[in-house]
Amino acid sequence: MEKKIKVILAEDDENLGLLLREYLIAKGYETDLYTDGEAAYKGFRKSQYDLCIFDVMMPKKDGFTLAMDVRMLNTDIPIIFLTAKSMKDDVIEGFKIGADDYMTKPFSMEELLFRIEAILRRTVGEGDSSQMVFKLGKLVFDSRKQTLTNGSHQTKLTTKESELLRLLCVNANKVLERNFALKTIWVDDNYFNARSMDVYITKLRKHLKDEEGIEIINVHGKGYKLIM
Repeated sequence: MEKKIKVILAEDDENLGLLLREYLIAKGYETDLYTDGEAAYKGFRKSQYDLCIFDVMMPKKDGFTLAMDVRMLNTDIPIIFLTAKSMKDDVIEGFKIGADDYMTKPFSMEELLFRIEAILRRTVGEGDSSQMVFKLGKLVFDSRKQTLTNGSHQTKLTTKESELLRLLCVNANKVLERNFALKTIWVDDNYFNARSMDVYITKLRKHLKDEEGIEIINVHGKGYKLIM
Protein backbone atom coordinates (compact mmCIF):
# COMPACT_ATOMS: atom_id res chain seq x y z
CA MET A 1 0.00 0.00 0.00
CA GLU A 2 1.36 3.40 -0.97
CA LYS A 3 2.32 5.63 1.97
CA LYS A 4 0.10 8.70 2.32
CA ILE A 5 1.74 12.11 1.99
CA LYS A 6 1.54 13.88 5.37
CA VAL A 7 0.95 17.65 5.41
CA ILE A 8 1.32 20.11 8.29
CA LEU A 9 -1.00 23.11 7.89
CA ALA A 10 -0.63 26.24 10.04
CA GLU A 11 -3.47 28.74 9.53
CA ASP A 12 -4.94 31.04 12.20
CA ASP A 13 -8.18 31.64 10.29
CA GLU A 14 -10.01 28.63 11.69
CA ASN A 15 -12.69 28.52 8.98
CA LEU A 16 -10.15 28.59 6.15
CA GLY A 17 -7.92 26.14 8.02
CA LEU A 18 -10.73 23.59 8.48
CA LEU A 19 -11.80 24.04 4.87
CA LEU A 20 -8.25 23.45 3.60
CA ARG A 21 -7.75 20.48 5.92
CA GLU A 22 -10.97 18.79 4.79
CA TYR A 23 -10.16 19.45 1.13
CA LEU A 24 -6.64 18.00 1.42
CA ILE A 25 -7.92 14.93 3.31
CA ALA A 26 -10.55 14.41 0.58
CA LYS A 27 -7.71 14.51 -1.98
CA GLY A 28 -5.78 11.80 -0.13
CA TYR A 29 -3.35 13.86 1.97
CA GLU A 30 -3.07 13.14 5.68
CA THR A 31 -3.30 16.68 7.15
CA ASP A 32 -2.76 18.12 10.64
CA LEU A 33 -4.06 21.66 11.30
CA TYR A 34 -2.59 24.11 13.82
CA THR A 35 -3.97 27.61 14.46
CA ASP A 36 -0.77 29.33 15.63
CA GLY A 37 2.92 29.08 14.77
CA GLU A 38 4.04 27.89 18.19
CA ALA A 39 1.60 24.96 18.25
CA ALA A 40 2.61 24.10 14.67
CA TYR A 41 6.30 24.01 15.64
CA LYS A 42 5.56 21.67 18.57
CA GLY A 43 3.50 19.48 16.25
CA PHE A 44 6.27 19.42 13.64
CA ARG A 45 8.76 18.19 16.24
CA LYS A 46 6.50 15.30 17.26
CA SER A 47 5.69 13.89 13.82
CA GLN A 48 7.16 13.19 10.37
CA TYR A 49 5.79 15.41 7.60
CA ASP A 50 6.33 15.55 3.83
CA LEU A 51 5.09 19.11 3.17
CA CYS A 52 4.43 22.34 5.10
CA ILE A 53 1.74 24.93 4.36
CA PHE A 54 2.21 28.01 6.56
CA ASP A 55 0.17 31.19 6.77
CA VAL A 56 2.54 34.17 7.03
CA MET A 57 0.55 36.23 9.56
CA MET A 58 -0.06 34.11 12.68
CA PRO A 59 -0.12 34.69 16.45
CA LYS A 60 2.69 33.54 18.78
CA LYS A 61 5.03 32.71 15.89
CA ASP A 62 4.63 34.07 12.34
CA GLY A 63 5.01 31.87 9.27
CA PHE A 64 8.52 33.12 8.37
CA THR A 65 9.85 32.45 11.90
CA LEU A 66 8.13 29.06 11.92
CA ALA A 67 9.71 28.20 8.56
CA MET A 68 13.19 29.18 9.81
CA ASP A 69 12.73 27.00 12.90
CA VAL A 70 11.49 24.10 10.77
CA ARG A 71 14.48 24.51 8.41
CA MET A 72 16.78 24.03 11.44
CA LEU A 73 15.22 20.59 11.93
CA ASN A 74 14.71 19.64 8.28
CA THR A 75 16.51 21.46 5.46
CA ASP A 76 14.69 19.58 2.68
CA ILE A 77 10.97 19.66 3.50
CA PRO A 78 8.97 21.71 0.95
CA ILE A 79 7.27 24.84 2.35
CA ILE A 80 4.35 26.74 0.79
CA PHE A 81 3.45 30.13 2.27
CA LEU A 82 -0.09 31.50 2.37
CA THR A 83 -0.18 35.29 2.46
CA ALA A 84 -2.95 37.87 2.51
CA LYS A 85 -0.48 40.38 1.13
CA SER A 86 0.76 40.56 -2.43
CA MET A 87 3.71 42.68 -1.29
CA LYS A 88 6.73 41.65 -3.31
CA ASP A 89 9.07 42.17 -0.32
CA ASP A 90 7.15 39.56 1.68
CA VAL A 91 7.28 37.11 -1.19
CA ILE A 92 11.02 37.61 -1.74
CA GLU A 93 11.62 37.31 2.03
CA GLY A 94 9.80 33.97 1.94
CA PHE A 95 11.96 32.68 -0.91
CA LYS A 96 15.14 33.82 0.88
CA ILE A 97 14.11 31.66 3.84
CA GLY A 98 13.82 28.75 1.42
CA ALA A 99 10.14 28.62 0.49
CA ASP A 100 9.18 26.40 -2.43
CA ASP A 101 6.07 28.37 -3.35
CA TYR A 102 3.51 30.86 -2.08
CA MET A 103 -0.20 31.49 -2.56
CA THR A 104 -1.81 34.91 -2.21
CA LYS A 105 -5.28 34.90 -0.63
CA PRO A 106 -7.89 34.48 -1.90
CA PHE A 107 -6.89 31.44 -3.94
CA SER A 108 -8.69 28.44 -5.38
CA MET A 109 -8.34 25.05 -3.72
CA GLU A 110 -7.64 23.54 -7.15
CA GLU A 111 -4.67 25.86 -7.69
CA LEU A 112 -3.24 25.00 -4.26
CA LEU A 113 -3.59 21.29 -5.10
CA PHE A 114 -1.85 21.86 -8.44
CA ARG A 115 1.06 23.62 -6.69
CA ILE A 116 1.34 20.84 -4.08
CA GLU A 117 1.40 18.14 -6.77
CA ALA A 118 4.04 20.05 -8.77
CA ILE A 119 6.30 20.38 -5.72
CA LEU A 120 5.89 16.74 -4.71
CA ARG A 121 6.69 15.56 -8.25
CA ARG A 122 10.01 17.37 -7.95
CA THR A 123 10.89 16.50 -4.36
CA VAL A 124 9.47 13.07 -3.52
CA GLY A 125 11.44 10.29 -5.24
CA GLU A 126 11.81 11.51 -8.77
CA GLY A 127 12.96 8.06 -9.81
CA ASP A 128 14.25 8.97 -13.27
CA SER A 129 17.60 7.75 -14.51
CA SER A 130 18.83 11.06 -15.91
CA GLN A 131 22.03 12.60 -14.61
CA MET A 132 21.94 13.64 -10.96
CA VAL A 133 25.63 14.28 -10.16
CA PHE A 134 27.67 17.01 -11.87
CA LYS A 135 31.28 18.23 -11.65
CA LEU A 136 31.64 22.01 -11.35
CA GLY A 137 35.35 22.77 -11.15
CA LYS A 138 36.48 21.30 -7.82
CA LEU A 139 32.88 21.02 -6.67
CA VAL A 140 30.70 17.93 -6.94
CA PHE A 141 26.99 18.76 -7.14
CA ASP A 142 24.63 15.94 -6.13
CA SER A 143 21.14 17.12 -7.08
CA ARG A 144 19.39 14.22 -5.36
CA LYS A 145 21.13 14.87 -2.03
CA GLN A 146 21.06 18.64 -2.72
CA THR A 147 24.73 19.04 -1.80
CA LEU A 148 27.81 20.82 -3.15
CA THR A 149 30.97 19.05 -2.01
CA ASN A 150 34.57 20.26 -2.16
CA GLY A 151 36.83 17.63 -0.58
CA SER A 152 35.68 17.32 3.04
CA HIS A 153 33.58 20.50 2.95
CA GLN A 154 29.92 20.10 2.09
CA THR A 155 27.27 22.78 1.50
CA LYS A 156 23.59 21.88 1.74
CA LEU A 157 21.41 23.56 -0.88
CA THR A 158 17.71 24.40 -0.58
CA THR A 159 15.28 22.54 -2.85
CA LYS A 160 14.92 25.57 -5.14
CA GLU A 161 18.71 26.15 -5.35
CA SER A 162 19.24 22.50 -6.22
CA GLU A 163 16.48 22.39 -8.87
CA LEU A 164 17.74 25.57 -10.52
CA LEU A 165 21.38 24.47 -10.50
CA ARG A 166 20.42 21.08 -11.97
CA LEU A 167 18.53 22.80 -14.82
CA LEU A 168 21.59 24.97 -15.47
CA CYS A 169 23.89 21.90 -15.41
CA VAL A 170 21.66 19.88 -17.75
CA ASN A 171 21.73 22.88 -20.12
CA ALA A 172 25.41 23.76 -19.50
CA ASN A 173 26.92 26.14 -22.08
CA LYS A 174 23.42 26.65 -23.56
CA VAL A 175 20.86 29.33 -22.79
CA LEU A 176 18.43 28.34 -20.06
CA GLU A 177 15.35 30.38 -20.93
CA ARG A 178 13.81 32.27 -18.01
CA ASN A 179 10.23 31.26 -18.78
CA PHE A 180 11.18 27.59 -19.15
CA ALA A 181 12.98 27.63 -15.77
CA LEU A 182 10.11 29.47 -14.08
CA LYS A 183 7.45 27.11 -15.40
CA THR A 184 9.55 24.01 -14.64
CA ILE A 185 10.41 24.99 -11.05
CA TRP A 186 7.85 27.60 -9.97
CA VAL A 187 4.95 26.46 -12.21
CA ASP A 188 4.02 30.12 -12.90
CA ASP A 189 6.20 32.71 -14.68
CA ASN A 190 4.68 35.73 -12.91
CA TYR A 191 6.60 38.78 -11.66
CA PHE A 192 7.05 37.57 -8.07
CA ASN A 193 8.41 34.19 -9.13
CA ALA A 194 10.76 35.87 -11.63
CA ARG A 195 12.12 38.09 -8.84
CA SER A 196 12.58 35.11 -6.53
CA MET A 197 14.49 33.26 -9.27
CA ASP A 198 16.88 36.23 -9.48
CA VAL A 199 17.46 35.83 -5.71
CA TYR A 200 18.35 32.14 -6.21
CA ILE A 201 20.66 32.89 -9.16
CA THR A 202 22.55 35.33 -6.88
CA LYS A 203 22.82 32.61 -4.21
CA LEU A 204 24.16 30.08 -6.75
CA ARG A 205 26.74 32.57 -8.01
CA LYS A 206 28.03 32.92 -4.44
CA HIS A 207 28.37 29.13 -4.15
CA LEU A 208 30.33 28.97 -7.44
CA LYS A 209 32.39 32.18 -7.15
CA ASP A 210 35.70 30.42 -6.28
CA GLU A 211 35.51 27.94 -9.17
CA GLU A 212 37.72 28.99 -12.08
CA GLY A 213 36.00 28.79 -15.46
CA ILE A 214 32.57 28.20 -13.88
CA GLU A 215 30.16 31.10 -14.16
CA ILE A 216 26.45 31.83 -14.49
CA ILE A 217 25.96 34.67 -16.96
CA ASN A 218 22.88 36.68 -17.91
CA VAL A 219 21.79 36.40 -21.53
CA HIS A 220 19.91 39.64 -22.11
CA GLY A 221 16.22 39.16 -22.88
CA LYS A 222 16.53 35.37 -22.81
CA GLY A 223 17.75 33.88 -19.55
CA TYR A 224 20.92 32.43 -18.07
CA LYS A 225 23.85 30.34 -19.18
CA LEU A 226 26.11 28.17 -17.04
CA ILE A 227 29.62 28.43 -18.51
CA MET A 228 31.74 25.34 -17.79
